Amino acid sequence: MTTTFRLGVDAGGTFTDFVLADDSGKTRLYKALSTPDDPTRAIENGLKLIAEDLRMSPKEIVSQCDLCINGTTVGLNALIQLKGAKTGLICTAGHEDSIEIRLGHKEDGYRYDPNYPPAPMLAPRHLRRGVRERVISSGEVRTALHEADVRAACELFAREGVESVAISFVWSVLNPAHERRAAEIVREMLPDVVLTVGSELYPQAREYTRTSTAVTNAYLAPIMKRYVDAVDAYFRSLGATQPVRYFQSNGGLAVGEIVSGRAVYAINSGPASAPQAGTFVAEPFGRHNVITVDMGGTSFDITLTKDGRTNLNKNTDFLRYRIGVPMIQVETLGAGGGSIGWIDGMGLLQMGPQSAGAKPGPACYGRGGTEPTVSDANLVLGYLNPGGLLDGRMPLDKQAAREAIRVRIAEPLGISVERAAYGMFTIVNNNMVNGIRRVSVERGYDPRDFVLVGAGGATAAHITALAREMDIDTIILPKLASGLCAFGQIISDVKYNYMATCPVRLDSAAAYARIDSLFRELEAKGTADLTADGFARDRISARRSLDMRYVGQVHECTVDIESFTIDETTIERVKDAFHARHAELYTYNERHNPVEVVNIESTLFGHIDRPKPPRLGVGAAAEAAVKERRPLIFSADGEAREAPVYDGARLGAGASLTGPAVIEEPTTTIVVEPGWTARVDVSGSYILTRQR
Repeated sequence: MTTTFRLGVDAGGTFTDFVLADDSGKTRLYKALSTPDDPTRAIENGLKLIAEDLRMSPKEIVSQCDLCINGTTVGLNALIQLKGAKTGLICTAGHEDSIEIRLGHKEDGYRYDPNYPPAPMLAPRHLRRGVRERVISSGEVRTALHEADVRAACELFAREGVESVAISFVWSVLNPAHERRAAEIVREMLPDVVLTVGSELYPQAREYTRTSTAVTNAYLAPIMKRYVDAVDAYFRSLGATQPVRYFQSNGGLAVGEIVSGRAVYAINSGPASAPQAGTFVAEPFGRHNVITVDMGGTSFDITLTKDGRTNLNKNTDFLRYRIGVPMIQVETLGAGGGSIGWIDGMGLLQMGPQSAGAKPGPACYGRGGTEPTVSDANLVLGYLNPGGLLDGRMPLDKQAAREAIRVRIAEPLGISVERAAYGMFTIVNNNMVNGIRRVSVERGYDPRDFVLVGAGGATAAHITALAREMDIDTIILPKLASGLCAFGQIISDVKYNYMATCPVRLDSAAAYARIDSLFRELEAKGTADLTADGFARDRISARRSLDMRYVGQVHECTVDIESFTIDETTIERVKDAFHARHAELYTYNERHNPVEVVNIESTLFGHIDRPKPPRLGVGAAAEAAVKERRPLIFSADGEAREAPVYDGARLGAGASLTGPAVIEEPTTTIVVEPGWTARVDVSGSYILTRQR
């Protein structure tokens, strides 16, 4: 009988992870070094690893996949490195500088810093062209579109070699006729450019947010399109029977055609799948409050899920650019296995955010790196196996790690290499703890009410230390931890967001009817799109939300509601939901004040059958799985103590051990600090609990 597979590919800064699930419930994890210069090469290398393991050709594997899913950092890397397409902007005359004025303020933390530089403009000033036209806030046309201005902008863009164009006019969300006509002219005069129309990409009020989102999308779209075309062609050449699905920042899947045109939706897609996986692995234990942390080679990502729902961000600054479309709320730090230790001008030890990346990598990788990194510190502390990572396929050079720490950290500080390594370990942990506090304590959540789920290849070496600092007593660490984001992709649904502007006060039957009609229009469009994507009607569902505020407020909050007809008999349910959300966010509400809606949104899901959950059989008792004993350092004095090292591949369901200890899984290393107990569950996860 032919085996059916599902493949998830998650491209990180250092490693690209591959998770392959089959219809028997078995899930396999593979890793290949990322190839930022050509991400498709890492996919090819990973498929070769899978083929060698299964003794099948890549073509046989791919042709037997019901879905191939790709989470990519192509857009993110292009934005970080400012290597996007040459972009032009066509906007309402007089509004050419709105994306540079940026509502008149800098990012939080730098508002009063006169030396903080402005964000580089993705569309430079000479390529931002204003055209005479004006739609007012009622949707009426005050000034007709001067088509000659649009044509003049196109002529300039042609001379300048512009690759991508964004169009964003004032109040186009209420009357998009001018934007649509301008788009027709651009397509006529510049048929080869990639075009982004603001009212189609982000049809919600707020001109700066819409324009910035459109420009960012235009800047990334050509890069994303080239990547998607290459990946799609590669998988087709291997006999893929279904189109490749791409993971989006909103936590769902989309086909390549959608992602190519809406590149901004995939801007941070890698860590966006972590909460899906985190809630999945916590479900067997009845835990619905989850903080998922993912430490890879370059960064540390944190997401929080309360009562099974993960927070979404809208209208937020991402890498200094305002993005309006919904994204899973991810706190990202420059703290990974490759984060570099350095001494600042005051003689204090710092960790990151700069990283050694995949090339040259940490000093211990033996690829020419000379800077001391977190991985080098972990090797010196005894946490990592000197014999190498990935079951020995990736050898480590402990002497190179010691030398890098000695020269750059220990000698300048006048301390031993061991104490310097523990200092590096402690400081990077403190950086990560501060990030966890930002998504929990600073947003009104008590981290003690949550379980900590570990993802990423480097997390497991730090997770008991992080939990100790956060006073969290329970950790869930899947055996698939280092590829958990890739696993999150293969259990996710297709997800599309449909938005509309609807500025009305909730005080009349006409207002209620307008909201209800718009919701129905959005959901009809979403249902049609998902039907065309191959989903039966009973596999499609919708979730609604509204951006609401009290009349007179400047900012609104997003309120989730159930799907029901909105009229005089149900409007109080909408208002009650808003009052409750306002109290949750700001500790008060004003039920006596009138309420208004600004924007509405319907999220449409195409539900995909999940693979069978992995089940772990009984393995060796913990004592029989000890492979060696080696000195480990758990204190600032740098003194080592002998502790057992367990072969995680031999530990089956029911095995239990106490710290201090190290558990070596094929793709990650778990450090169990003194005072913690680890137990292997049949679901394939380690449950780590603190002994009080």
